[in-house]
Amino acid sequence: MPTADILPTHTPALFHSAVLQAAQLLRSGRIAAIPSETVYGLAANAFSPEAVAAIYRAKGRPPGNPLIVHVATAAMARECASEWPVLAERLAGHFWPGPLTLVVPRSSRIPDIVAAGGRTVGLRWPSHAFFQSVIKECGFPLAAPSANPSDQLSPTTAEHVIAGLGERIPLIVDAGACAVGIESTVVDVTGHHPRVLRPGIISAEQIAEAAGVSVNGSGSHGEGPLRSPGQLSRHYSPKARLEVWSWQDDEALAAMLERQAFAPERIFVLAHSRVPRDLPLAQISFIPDDPEAFARALYGYLHDCDHRGAALVVIESLPPGSAWDGVRDRLQRAAAPAVQRPQ
Repeated sequence: MPTADILPTHTPALFHSAVLQAAQLLRSGRIAAIPSETVYGLAANAFSPEAVAAIYRAKGRPPGNPLIVHVATAAMARECASEWPVLAERLAGHFWPGPLTLVVPRSSRIPDIVAAGGRTVGLRWPSHAFFQSVIKECGFPLAAPSANPSDQLSPTTAEHVIAGLGERIPLIVDAGACAVGIESTVVDVTGHHPRVLRPGIISAEQIAEAAGVSVNGSGSHGEGPLRSPGQLSRHYSPKARLEVWSWQDDEALAAMLERQAFAPERIFVLAHSRVPRDLPLAQISFIPDDPEAFARALYGYLHDCDHRGAALVVIESLPPGSAWDGVRDRLQRAAAPAVQRPQ
C-alpha cells in the first residue's frame, strides 16, 4: 500500500489546498510528485543540495544524470543562469511556458548535484497551472525529473506515480492525465546554433524557425558531464521486452512473432497504420497516425501492458519526419538492451 498522501485537484478549493500543502512540504526541504503538461515530476527546492539529494535517493537515479530546473517567471530563470544567451531569449519568448528546456550556463545558485557537476543547467517554464502555482507559492525554482524509479516508464497519471514511488515519497498530487505525454524537448543554447539534446514534441524545424538560425546535429555536446537528462542509452523502459518492427501484413507479422519465445497471450501489439486483424494475441491496439496523439498515449499504453503482465510489446515503426523524433527517441531508448551491471 502507498504511504504517500494523495491530493486531488478537481475543484478550485482542492486545487488551492493542494498548492499550499505541496509548497509547505517543499519549503521544508522534502520532495513531492506534482503534475506537469509533459509527465509527472518529482520536485524539490532546486537551490537546496540536501532536498535534491532526496530525489536521487527516491528514484535510484545515477548521480551523473542532471536534473531540469523549473521556473515560473523570466526573472527566476535568469537567477539560475550566469548568462542569458540571445538564443535563450528567442526560444523562451516563442515556446515558454511550454515543453521546452533550455540549457544555459548555470549560476552559482544552482548546486553541483543538480547539474551533475557540469557548468550548465537545463531550465524550463512549464505551462501546467498547478506546477506554476506551486513554484510561485514556494518562491524558488523546482528541480524535477520524472516521478518514477530510474530508467523505468515515465508517469502520465497519478496512478503511475503511486505504483512506482508510492512507498518512497510523502506526497502525490493528482491532476489527471498529462496533456503532452512525453518529456520536454531539450535544446543547448550555449553556442551560436541551438543543439537538440533530447527531442520532444517541439521539433528541430520549429526550433530553427524560432531561433532564426539552423540547428546543429542532435545528441550530446562533446565530452564531460551530461548537459541534459534523457541521454542514457536505455531509458523510459517497460518491464516487458519492447520491439519496434515494420510488417506488410498479418502473415508477415505472424512469422516474425513465431521466431520469438513468448506465448501469444502475453504479446501486445500497437499499430498506427497496419493493424493486425486476426492474430491470437493478448491485445492489438491502435493509435492514430499523429505524433501528438501518439506521444500523449504512449506511456499510458506501456504502463497498461506492464500492469497486465505483457512479456513482449511490439510497436509498429513510426513514419518519417522530425515531428516524430520525440516519440522515436523514447522508443529507441526503451527498446535498448539492459546494461549488465558488474557483480
